[in-house]
Amino acid sequence: KRFLNRSSNPFSKYIKTLTVSKGKEEYFNLPALQDSRYEELPYSIRVLLESAVRNCDNFSVKEEDVEKILNWEKTSEQGVEIPFHPARVILQDFTGVPACVDLAAMRDAIKNMGGDPEKINPLKQVDLVIDHSVQVDVFGSDDARARNEQIEFNRNKERFQFLKWGQNAFENFSIVPPGSGIVHQVNLEYLASVVYNRGEMPCPDSVVGTDSHTTMINGLGVLGWGVGGIEAEAVMLGQPISMVLPEVVGFELSGELSPETTATDLVLTVVQMLRQRGVVGKFVEFYGEGVANLTIADRATIGNMAPEYGATEDFSQSIPDYQLYETFWKRRRSCHLNEKTPKYSGDLMHLDLSAVEPSLSGPKRPQDRVRMSKLKKEFNESLTNEVGFHGFGLDEKQTEATAKLNYKGEEFELKHGSVVISAITSCTNTSNPGVMLAAGMLAKNAVKKGLKVKPYVKTSLSPGSEVVSFYYKEAGLQEYLDQLGYTTAGYGCMTCIGNSGDLPKEVHDAIENSDVVAAAVLSGNRNFEGRVHPLTQANYLASPPLCVAYALAGTVDIDFANEPIGQDKDGNDVYLREIWPTREEVEKVINESVKSEHFTKNYANITKGNEDWQSLSAGSGKLYNWDDSTYIHNPPFFKGMGAEPEPINDIEDAYCLLNLGDSITTDHISPAGKIARDSPAARYLQDKGVSERDFNTYGSRRGNDEIMARGTFANIRLINKMASKVGPLAVNVNTNEEKAVFDVAEDYQKEGRPMIILAGKEYGSGSSRDWAAKGPYLQGVKAVIAESFERIHRSNLVGMGILPLQFVEGESAESLGLDGTERFNIELKNGDLPLRGEVDVTTSTGKTFKAVVRIDTEPEKEYFKNGGILHYMIRSLNDQ
Repeated sequence: KRFLNRSSNPFSKYIKTLTVSKGKEEYFNLPALQDSRYEELPYSIRVLLESAVRNCDNFSVKEEDVEKILNWEKTSEQGVEIPFHPARVILQDFTGVPACVDLAAMRDAIKNMGGDPEKINPLKQVDLVIDHSVQVDVFGSDDARARNEQIEFNRNKERFQFLKWGQNAFENFSIVPPGSGIVHQVNLEYLASVVYNRGEMPCPDSVVGTDSHTTMINGLGVLGWGVGGIEAEAVMLGQPISMVLPEVVGFELSGELSPETTATDLVLTVVQMLRQRGVVGKFVEFYGEGVANLTIADRATIGNMAPEYGATEDFSQSIPDYQLYETFWKRRRSCHLNEKTPKYSGDLMHLDLSAVEPSLSGPKRPQDRVRMSKLKKEFNESLTNEVGFHGFGLDEKQTEATAKLNYKGEEFELKHGSVVISAITSCTNTSNPGVMLAAGMLAKNAVKKGLKVKPYVKTSLSPGSEVVSFYYKEAGLQEYLDQLGYTTAGYGCMTCIGNSGDLPKEVHDAIENSDVVAAAVLSGNRNFEGRVHPLTQANYLASPPLCVAYALAGTVDIDFANEPIGQDKDGNDVYLREIWPTREEVEKVINESVKSEHFTKNYANITKGNEDWQSLSAGSGKLYNWDDSTYIHNPPFFKGMGAEPEPINDIEDAYCLLNLGDSITTDHISPAGKIARDSPAARYLQDKGVSERDFNTYGSRRGNDEIMARGTFANIRLINKMASKVGPLAVNVNTNEEKAVFDVAEDYQKEGRPMIILAGKEYGSGSSRDWAAKGPYLQGVKAVIAESFERIHRSNLVGMGILPLQFVEGESAESLGLDGTERFNIELKNGDLPLRGEVDVTTSTGKTFKAVVRIDTEPEKEYFKNGGILHYMIRSLNDQ
């Protein structure tokens, strides 16, 4: 563990002793600074201040860093950097496996340099929750969970063995086994402590996670956000995060939600408002009497979707009082209603909760909110709109398309908007008893009316912890969900991250062989193209009860106010309003059914795992014994690495691998979803003797760099302006041959030529995925030139030694006449580049333009000069 060196801390005189029930505790008393600026700081910034004061050693954290934070009102507008030491790190298995692989490879690297491998060891508490591997292979049956978990274990045994080795090999590294829950719900219900006090001086709990929805914990008053896996590994090894001190947008909530609305409707409204405001790279802080009218679960729902509106984090003022530290220990106030409102950046935002309406978001992005009352109209307009975020580009004849199918002896007809997937999924909503019980109560009312879901609709329930099942049973609601097909499919992310599994073959063939725009309705947080399922073009985010409602209706092409959801046993029309539970009814069931013992029971043995996990054999030893696994492979990142950095060469005569547009997400870049049978990754696996049925997903194979490199830019919805059609394609400009992106990159690498990528706005938005940087690195990409970058991805590019360059304001690849057939030259000055300064880019066609260097901090410059952050860490630790 990392202990404080008081002799080198100039603020040690502000340490105060507090008597608590378990004895005496010491803490840094920030009001004792007697600085009036402290009283006006946003609460989230006070957490950063406390960390800087507590960790100040005038080396990694300096007194001037404390002054920068105290002077936040001015410095937040200047792009100054500060160090931040989070208390702990959380991982999910898709990002956790490659992080553990990197740590194992780093041990090998330091050993090869003549150093001590055990210098590579987490110094912070690291918790890894295995939640991303389970898929909805089986649905609608009583044994769906057991069968899905068994399939998961069979598919991922090698990965699980490796993780279990890591748990034994590394200190401060614990694992929540598969089948236990979703990382952010487990964090909210179990891991987070509000006050962090594990052998160190007690401090405000704070966390970074290798998943962008780590922000969910902000609803509890714990500062947390997502970082790239590469950055998280550095934090594990004791390094501070170097971050630009952010602006903080103040968002006042007033009033109460109306009886027919849910926390999901609220968060979708907030996402839309904040996307329109523009908060990328900023903190958002909610305050006001409306916050007090929301439950912790409601606030966590809002916190979960911070990445969808681009904020680094979103803090609720319903937190312990950081001004008087005694509040941490003696009482936890629900809201700072009696305190002075802090200063915030720019104009304040405001939302009256009573104005929130029932809503969905879609059909292709989470920020595109649609009022439920307008969905029918907007969906039908989207059919013939030009292809884009709000359009599918059908002609008038295609709008009449239908698809007939015979399923289990019955004849059905699919039309545009037919719902084929309805999933109650994602910690965004399954952590909230209010919306979950509302779904169960709606199901009960529907069953009693005789309503049914069509059998071909793939229905699933995948809660974020077994606590949900406990209170469903307590309330007597699970049986009604079961009758509608929402049997528990597993405890994991599942449909939310694209692990929706195959559609029934009859449904699959009907959609594939027609022009029908099929729909999915899910209670998740992302609905980007190709994410939920390759065959559902219209994907809508909605509350759990609305997921059930649209499944009952069988279509999103419905106006619930004027059209019946179905017919009862006697053939009478039934309207949604007749079966929708009131807020008072839901709150009554919450009070009767959600009990503290449910949480105690669930988490008493959470790290024990099931019999399969307990019997799983794992290797021993501090160095991993790499074998010929197709799941775990020793990455080439550190091979041949020396004690001193190699010179940074200029980028010369580089090919453009891809010419991309706006909103290229990490879903487009990072390998995700099923491995297509005709892909480079499939050819690799077949060469290794793996049959198609055992390909598994890219996410499950993130520990194998050779597969991940082949799956980078493999998204079927990728639009490369150089290619003739949509798909994971690139063009070899020498032969004019159009083929898989990896295959073209391999051609160029055989020539010994570097590559660059051209892109539009918001390059790298979406989930924090280190393979969205590692994959291009392995393909030979040396720079990405974009109009703008999402925060985490830009950091990850630097962390892998890829240079992020930004077109100057008002310019783009299109405005400069670049089509990707040019070759590019960029002078790198041996890595000594100006922070946010400009460099000249020249092309083989004679064009020259300026680009802004998006290396934002001095530590990032050092990382880049070392070839990446992990190379920097190995050399630093080896020198100690």
